[in-house]
Amino acid sequence: MPSRFVRAPRTVGVATAIAEAKERGATPHLLDGAEMTTSAAAFEAISRALEFPEGFGHHLDALYDHLTDLSWLSPGEHVLIWSKPSVLRKIDATAYDGLGSALSDAATDGTKGDATLTVIMLDN
Repeated sequence: MPSRFVRAPRTVGVATAIAEAKERGATPHLLDGAEMTTSAAAFEAISRALEFPEGFGHHLDALYDHLTDLSWLSPGEHVLIWSKPSVLRKIDATAYDGLGSALSDAATDGTKGDATLTVIMLDN
């Protein structure tokens, strides 16, 4: 499956997004937006969720580069599920916009290897 970015309808929750990913054989990675109250916290949460290698430089260019590589992950589709994105949007709209753009651009541009990225932003 090619990489993609999806803004899920309000009716889709975390459990549904995880179940749908698993049904198609993808590996879900949960990004808990409740803990993402700053851009630094967001970079850390994404890095943890996708098990970024050591040396990740916590800025948007490095994030994009890592998201379009994923060579450290197993082959197949990896689904980054961002729950509660409204937390960061309310606290720091600029950080929210930057992260959303980096995630969207990376998913749209695709990955270089056998691992693909799908980003699902839940509307909750």
